[in-house]
Amino acid sequence: MKYLFYLCSALAVATPVLAQGSADEVLIADRRIDDTAITVVATGSRLDVGETGQSVSVIGADEIASVQGPDIARVLERLPGVTLARNGGLGGVTSLFVRGANSQQVLVLVDGIRVADVAAPGAGYDFGNLAAGPIAKIELLRGSNSVVWGSEAIGGVLALTSREVNGIEGAAEYGARDSFDGQVNAGLAGDGYGVTLNTGYTRTDGISQAASGTEKDGFRQWRAGGRAHVDLMPGLTASLVGRYTDGKLAIDGYPAPLYSFADTPEYQKTREVGGRAGLAWAGDAISLDAGFQVSDTRRRYYDPTYSDTFTSENHGQSRRAELNGVWRATDALRLDFGADHEWSRIDVAGDSRRKANLSSGHALLGWYGEALSLAAGVRYDDHSRFGGEWTFGANGSVTIAPRLRVRASYGEGFKAPTLYQLYSDYGDTALAPERSRSYDAGIEYGARGEGLHLALTGFRRDSRNLIDFVSCTGAVCDTRPYGLYANVGRARAQGVEVELGAQVSPRLRAQAAYTYVKATNRTEGDVNEGNALARRPRHAVTVSADWTTPLAGLVLGADIRMAGDSYDDMGNFTRLDGYATGTLRASLPIGEKFELFGRVENVTDESYATVSGYGTPGRSAFVGVRARM
Repeated sequence: MKYLFYLCSALAVATPVLAQGSADEVLIADRRIDDTAITVVATGSRLDVGETGQSVSVIGADEIASVQGPDIARVLERLPGVTLARNGGLGGVTSLFVRGANSQQVLVLVDGIRVADVAAPGAGYDFGNLAAGPIAKIELLRGSNSVVWGSEAIGGVLALTSREVNGIEGAAEYGARDSFDGQVNAGLAGDGYGVTLNTGYTRTDGISQAASGTEKDGFRQWRAGGRAHVDLMPGLTASLVGRYTDGKLAIDGYPAPLYSFADTPEYQKTREVGGRAGLAWAGDAISLDAGFQVSDTRRRYYDPTYSDTFTSENHGQSRRAELNGVWRATDALRLDFGADHEWSRIDVAGDSRRKANLSSGHALLGWYGEALSLAAGVRYDDHSRFGGEWTFGANGSVTIAPRLRVRASYGEGFKAPTLYQLYSDYGDTALAPERSRSYDAGIEYGARGEGLHLALTGFRRDSRNLIDFVSCTGAVCDTRPYGLYANVGRARAQGVEVELGAQVSPRLRAQAAYTYVKATNRTEGDVNEGNALARRPRHAVTVSADWTTPLAGLVLGADIRMAGDSYDDMGNFTRLDGYATGTLRASLPIGEKFELFGRVENVTDESYATVSGYGTPGRSAFVGVRARM
């Protein structure tokens, strides 16, 4: 009955959209909710979303605020092609899968800074450390795009931009499990300059990470950041961005004598530091943007059962010098180009340090006309360990009727072996990069956030040279008796994405995103050949609706998230049952400067899991207030 309730709710939201007899009845305002028309993930520079043949979705500040709360995962689930898996509650390790790609195969940028943890075995990013509070814009490109972005961009590119304000705004909320989240953003802007600082704090008593446990595993995080720019002279702008987070997360482990997953007093501390300094020139025909960025992540693990000090540590840093530019030959013809050099390093046991360098250059030539857009590009990367790699990509978009276009893209991706995979006790310096080829084609009416938006996209991605941990054979066993990393994997992910969005009436807006993805192991001769990739449900849908009532601006909202069955392991022995959860939201303006808000998550108290053995929160209520000065 519970799933029937969710299905009927989803149909109830969708039905008014499909039942409209006239487009004029829906298009009461052919406009975006906020600034979501421009993206940088397609070319590396500003481009209208409708001018690229690639699959790109943008979420703006208004929508992020309407979702409420510090959990960025609840916002990302609104995007097509996206599923997530989390170890426990808020703050737990959170993996993002885009069109079935591994979480480590999605490039993540925050204010232009690459935030991957280069010391982690897969060098991915843990979304459990990212709060929604300071974020004003989210851009997701689905599909391989290493031509522009280089390593990691196999599954896609996710770019998040922090808020810029002129004044002071803040928010605070309190709720279930003694949870608190506070965020303050303050800024000053004028003619030719602007500076914004943000700070926030999140804490919760949490839930037991082990589903079988009773001890609560809490989480707390301090965060701070800022961005600034100043015009040094007409056309020349200097900019600076920075971010800092410091978090502590209680975790469970495998205590003696059973050594099964259960309550333990273990915890981890994570510190992230990043910054970028840039200098940009905007001319009539040529624009240039030069920058230098640093990203540093340190994780320390503690087990009070054995020691008062940390028992292990992962510490990695990447530094990157980059120059990107645009040459506008005509109003429609432009060339996006760039070059960069990256230094990465990790500190391993015994205070030894391992390093690698990567130099790259790319060019993307595009024609962006009123009815036709075409772009194609190439990239060359030279890695200090595996040598050189060429990458190609192309895309196009054709407007066939007013606001109706067809689009298609082909992209190649690669991911360099991580320093852990190269140099750890299980590493192999002969590893080659992972590679991918992705294809998609779709038809789209309107754009996300407009009065009416419909999109249907089919996609496929083939990956090869995937790096996996394998058992040791032959002479290599003398130095690696437990196994090593090797290029042994192949995979395919294919499926369909559907997006719907409509201003059903002047007071009601509804939207939905559905994804079907079949992600399978295609490694020839592998014992798991043909199996589904772990933690990738084939079906995922999010339906949302927001109604501005006639009562003093009161807004009522609802979100429904449904995911199908999946497997927790590559052998497909442990099934993760599908689930459906719902959230009810409300917000009420108090004058022009204050707003009260609240929500109830998992309203039906669904019991489910996205990672086998890990708990998930039950029904949870939160209330809060926002202020703008």
